[in-house]
Amino acid sequence: MSLLEISTLKDRRIHMVGIGGASMSGLAEMLVRDGFTVSGSDSADGYAIKRLLSLGIEIKIGHHPEMVKGAGLLVYSAAIAPTDPEREEAAKKNIPQMERAVLLGQLMKKSHEQLCVAGTHGKTTTSSMIAQILAETGRDPTVHLGGSLDAIGGSVRIGDKDLFVAEACEFNRSFHHMPVSFAVLLNIEEDHLDCYGTMDKVEEAYLIFLEQLPENGLVLALGKDERIRRVLSNLTPKDRKVLTFGEDDEDYTLSELEYNEKGNPSFTVRYRGEGLGQAQLSVPGYYNALHALAALAAAHQLNVPFDEAAASLSRFTGAHRRFEHTGTVRGMDLYHDYGHNPAEMRVAIDMAKLQNRRVIAVMQPHTFSRVKTLFNEYLTCTKKADITLVTDIFAAREVDPGDISTPMLVEGMRKHGVNAFHTPDFDSTEAWILINGKKNDLIITMGCGNINLLNEQMQRNAKESPV
Repeated sequence: MSLLEISTLKDRRIHMVGIGGASMSGLAEMLVRDGFTVSGSDSADGYAIKRLLSLGIEIKIGHHPEMVKGAGLLVYSAAIAPTDPEREEAAKKNIPQMERAVLLGQLMKKSHEQLCVAGTHGKTTTSSMIAQILAETGRDPTVHLGGSLDAIGGSVRIGDKDLFVAEACEFNRSFHHMPVSFAVLLNIEEDHLDCYGTMDKVEEAYLIFLEQLPENGLVLALGKDERIRRVLSNLTPKDRKVLTFGEDDEDYTLSELEYNEKGNPSFTVRYRGEGLGQAQLSVPGYYNALHALAALAAAHQLNVPFDEAAASLSRFTGAHRRFEHTGTVRGMDLYHDYGHNPAEMRVAIDMAKLQNRRVIAVMQPHTFSRVKTLFNEYLTCTKKADITLVTDIFAAREVDPGDISTPMLVEGMRKHGVNAFHTPDFDSTEAWILINGKKNDLIITMGCGNINLLNEQMQRNAKESPV
């Protein structure tokens, strides 16, 4: 099915299952702006659905096999199983089906250059930083993000055909479908082992992705990451340009790192020992400094003057669902972070603790397979939080196997000194917070499922029933 070219379907309707997802909604918008007719369905309503409806896209909530009739192509994400009613109907009617990553790859091929940001963590933030810098300094990039960025008006930006900036997601080997001329590689850590099985296979997948670079392609990589170094050592041909970033003995370095009272970093950037200038961020934490260094290095390689790039980054306030301040309820500040594995959650809590306040972490574990694979890491990843609330596991694409559960997590957390409680659903979590929370607490919900809706629920209920 992937051999079908999207360019041949300008006179046919494209139906998208799971159209409200971060990537799918962006692709839908790109298709509409390119003159395609699009329809879609999703399991839940939300901001992305409302935006797509405003573009004239027909969308229904739930499963609607009848919508498939007459479509020239059905597009689905990796989370949509072949047993989905709409995919089954398309199969019955011999309507071609295309996975989301294949469609993205085909759209990217229209550009002369492709800058892809890959890695286990930080893809959305780093690609958003790069997109904002390039858009605000006149490069006019086309952009596809896994999140929403106010600076470009959403998750996509339609620019010229010179440069396409995109996240390169490793799940289901999606990034193997993406053309790439400039790869930014942030880290390689344990995740998606339900897909790969072993870390050796994960490293192999990153190598295959990088092997897609042309011989004059460029890699910008985190120098201290042992797995990255191993992958790069196997990259052929050897004449591809490889640059590193980090703190010590790298091509691009940050030094004189300091934090203000909000935890926002400032630092000096050097390229091969030569000072390029100062950067001051409006987002907190060490990892945002590292992401910013990667973004500034990428911009430097694309000949953006450093002062202009740094000025743009000083205005960067983050992509939505990335340590995002969503509101205040009873004097407690609500934040949300998309982090959905232990390493990402640990980073989010580190950022929260920079504010020197009591932190209540609300974890929504994501998929049974991930929880089983990374069980021991989950037990301590929120240890720096003062209190941890854990909801039931968000199944996403999976079926409950019956051998893993949130009470098992909470029991293990408590044995490791984590002050953890099981609050199964949104209502019980909200009730716990309203009873036990205190003015000036920082509440951070974490997960890539629907836990962000808890923030919306609490703010909505606070308006309807103010104390």
